[in-house]
Amino acid sequence: MTIFVAMRRQWFVLGLLMLGFASVARAESAPGIPPETPEQRDARMKWWRDARFGMFIHWGLYAIPGGRWKGQPVGGAGEWIMNTANIPVEEYELLAKQFNPVKYNPAQWVKIAKEAGMRYIVITSKHHDGFCLFDSKVTTYDVVDATPWGKDLLKPLAEECRKQGLHFCTYYSIMDWHHPAQMRGSDRAYNPTRIREGRKREYMDYMKAQLKELLESCKPEVLWFDGEWPDWYTEEDGREIYAYLRELDPKLIINNRVGKCRKGMEGLNQEGRQCVGDFGTPEQQIPASGLPGVDWESCMTMNDTWGFKYDDHNWKSTQTLIRNLIDCASKGGNYLLNVGPTAEGEIPAPSVERLQGIGQWLRVNGESIYATQASPWSKQLPWGRCTQKKLDDGTTRLYLHVFTWPEQGRLELPNLKNDVSRAFLLANGTGVTAHRDGDKVVLENLPQKPLDPVATVICVDIKGTPQVD
Repeated sequence: MTIFVAMRRQWFVLGLLMLGFASVARAESAPGIPPETPEQRDARMKWWRDARFGMFIHWGLYAIPGGRWKGQPVGGAGEWIMNTANIPVEEYELLAKQFNPVKYNPAQWVKIAKEAGMRYIVITSKHHDGFCLFDSKVTTYDVVDATPWGKDLLKPLAEECRKQGLHFCTYYSIMDWHHPAQMRGSDRAYNPTRIREGRKREYMDYMKAQLKELLESCKPEVLWFDGEWPDWYTEEDGREIYAYLRELDPKLIINNRVGKCRKGMEGLNQEGRQCVGDFGTPEQQIPASGLPGVDWESCMTMNDTWGFKYDDHNWKSTQTLIRNLIDCASKGGNYLLNVGPTAEGEIPAPSVERLQGIGQWLRVNGESIYATQASPWSKQLPWGRCTQKKLDDGTTRLYLHVFTWPEQGRLELPNLKNDVSRAFLLANGTGVTAHRDGDKVVLENLPQKPLDPVATVICVDIKGTPQVD
């Protein structure tokens, strides 16, 4: 999985290296990229930056075996079973004849995401196995031509997202274990694929044709690429794809996995390289600190796998998921949380239960997440996390997400130079006493117990822009 993509000639590239994570710095004259001013880029990225929270959906033929092959459990992620179990193409293809998601209800899926407080959905249009969930005219290995279902799965989901006010986005894998232009990496595995001699352009044209189909039929607002690591795919190839897509849709946002600069699962770009893509894609981890000037999104699972897997019951708690969301927002990033629907088209109940819990917290505290910026403190605060937002009157509101409630009813904000004009609990508006004590601001007279055991939010309004030593 992966996500990052940039825009036009006056483009911006990854440069900073921060606590082990490469960050994105601006660069100019990236060949082949349409020109874009900083203001234009900010306008294009605004909805995505404000959203902070999205749903990732991994769905495909791999949901049928659900991590089991010929009666035996297969290790690793569910969507990788074709590779992990070393299933021949002709055997794996037969799964398409069984794919009939009679319980698929796009309106219900979008409702689940919306009630969880998610602002966008990213769904796999084609994963590494090469099977397409949309009606592609350049292959018959898709849900319309090869399955009993016989209908496009993405278009109704896109329409439902727009109807309910969410942004619709699609994932697309560059690596393809099914396409004849690509071949196994070895006798034992598909990954990473090799390209057959003289057939790379054939596949590049195939990919561009499918991506154009997606833009025309579903109108995704983000294209989330993955599978860029095989040696035959280059940064120049990524630049070609990026430029092609941005010409088709100038407002499109593309992740960094369209190119070759990603620094492993850290997901951010390698230092000092001129890279294509609009945002970084940390996978199953959150950067240790904020990354000024860098757009990024942590994608994570609720259990251990992306695609549906019968035997994976290692679910993260709702508390962990909420605090992950807060942690991402406090560092200026987004949180893309995955669900893996069953072959019949249902989002598993444990996922729904956790999403409902997140939504309950966000209905009270969403102001502290959406359209916020990273904490002014570069280091983590001992009691929790902080986000901030500039208010219309020129003041700044700090949102203190308190994980560890102070036993003495006293909370310290270290090295904050600004004067406090108001402090209160977000959930009920109850005022909090704030005063300066040397180089810190102290909040006192807090309730004996937190209003929410996961994270209670205290709002602190300060004059001007935060100044923290």
